Amino acid sequence: MTRPSRVSLFFYALPAIPLAAMALPFYVIAPTFYAEQLGVSAAGLGVVLLLIRLFDAISDPLVGYMADRVSSAYGRRRAVFLVFAPAAALASFMLFWPPVDAGLGYLALWGLLLSLCYTGVTLPYTAWGAELSTEYAGRTVVSAFREGATLIGTLIAVVLPFVVGVDQAEGLHGLAVLAIVLAIFTPLLAGLAVWKTPEPENLSRRSLGLWEGLQFLGANKAFLRLIGAFFLNGFANAIPATLFLLFVSERLGVAELRGPLLLLYFLCGVIGVPVAVATAARFGKHRSWCGAMTLACVIFAFSGLLQEGDVLAFAVICAATGLLLGFDLTLPPAIQADVIDLDTLRSGEQRTGIYFAAWGLATKLSLALSAGVVFPILEWSGLDPGSSNPQIPTALFALSSLYAWLPILPKLAAIALMWNFPIAIDDQRGLREALENARRQENSAM
Repeated sequence: MTRPSRVSLFFYALPAIPLAAMALPFYVIAPTFYAEQLGVSAAGLGVVLLLIRLFDAISDPLVGYMADRVSSAYGRRRAVFLVFAPAAALASFMLFWPPVDAGLGYLALWGLLLSLCYTGVTLPYTAWGAELSTEYAGRTVVSAFREGATLIGTLIAVVLPFVVGVDQAEGLHGLAVLAIVLAIFTPLLAGLAVWKTPEPENLSRRSLGLWEGLQFLGANKAFLRLIGAFFLNGFANAIPATLFLLFVSERLGVAELRGPLLLLYFLCGVIGVPVAVATAARFGKHRSWCGAMTLACVIFAFSGLLQEGDVLAFAVICAATGLLLGFDLTLPPAIQADVIDLDTLRSGEQRTGIYFAAWGLATKLSLALSAGVVFPILEWSGLDPGSSNPQIPTALFALSSLYAWLPILPKLAAIALMWNFPIAIDDQRGLREALENARRQENSAM
């Protein structure tokens, strides 16, 4: 059983900072900037963003398959990661610092390229991390290093553009400054990670065909339970994430505090990562995750009772749910690494890339489904965001119910799936011993 050194993990985690700082503006800040500062039509913007998301979903299995098939001196994961990292930096630079006459064509071109390159760099990166440690608890530590760095990058993306300002298209605006930072540090930190962090030996004993590989994937019951719970919990988390700005401005009536409250949430998320590691070390990964989801249900139930001006109570809720975010980010990928061991033993091929491709699809589907569910309901309820007139009570009740109470149902379903999850610490040790025996038998037969 192996665990990488803290130095190796530090360097491995560094690229997560610029990658996270790249992701949030891509989907949150840049579309608004193109609409308000460059005059891109809202209808055209919606069509382009839809096309980018569809392309993004297609690219996951393609990149995952490639990351499992590439062979080079740098290894499978590091080779693909190293190729796509500078390409993602270039695409983000062009997208975040557009010329003043940029239109829909410019946005579509660089948005599609950034989508492809971002998948190309993040998918092998997470697969690489899943293979770094063979220890049950060590995998939680690897995930914690990466996700802690991810939260730091998210904080940078939340703060930097708005500190500089995104209210003009010319000159060195906030997105342009972020573009420069990403162009410099993404390839630099990616190179450091490849230099300082090794890639473990490929445990594959054979190569599967596409159909045979899908059959093994579908037969992995532990994986199906995990990805089901991951999707349900992701859907539950996506609902308040989608409605956060509306809830603060329309229900609480403090639109000016949206930024500080969001910052508080992610700061507490950083604190929650080591708490998740310590809890999982004592109670196990899946039970700790279930406990965090249960506590989140209780907290969300109270948030639906808030009225206009209840800022202090909501700040406490933001802090508490931010701490629990550390569990949601850290523990599921560490459990996924255990599930992949089971597939590697049964199928004979270590297919971490394709497993995390399915993981990425579940994430994107949960985000899309949340938006597809909540916005039609809000429109039907009569909510009129940004209106100078008071919102009608029915609309405010719908907003509170969707934000606070709807997420409880999928979270409870996710808890039910994960509570008696079949891979705990002793089971994972048995899987690793069986894998090592299979590898020794393979070597002795050669």
